[in-house]
Amino acid sequence: MEVSGGGRVNRSPRGTGGGEDAPVLITEAAPSYDDEHAARKRKYMIMMGMRFPCLVLAGIFYHTWWLALLFIVISIPLPWVAVLIANDRPPRKSEKVSRFHRTAKAIENREHRIIDG
Repeated sequence: MEVSGGGRVNRSPRGTGGGEDAPVLITEAAPSYDDEHAARKRKYMIMMGMRFPCLVLAGIFYHTWWLALLFIVISIPLPWVAVLIANDRPPRKSEKVSRFHRTAKAIENREHRIIDG
C-alpha cells in the first residue's frame, strides 16, 4: 500500500494558477517582518512623494489664492501623517483561546467497600 501526500498544489483555487506551480497560502500567520516593513516603506514613499507635487501645484495656481492655499494646507501635514503611518504596525488579531470544557459528572451514590490495610 503506497501512501502519498505532502505534495504541492499546482493550481490556485481562484483559477489564477494557469498551470504553473504557484504556492498556495494555507496559514493564518501574520506576514513576515520584512514584508510588513517593505509595505510601510512603500506607503511612506508614496505619501512623501505627494508633497512635492502639492507644492508645485500651489505655485502653478498662485493666481487662484484659495486653490494655492488648499495645496499648501494639504502639503503641510503630509510628513507627519507619513511618519505615523510608516511607524504603525497592523493590529494584532484577537484570537479566541481554545479551552477544554468537560461536563460535570455526578458522584456515585452507592456504598463502596473500604479495605483497611
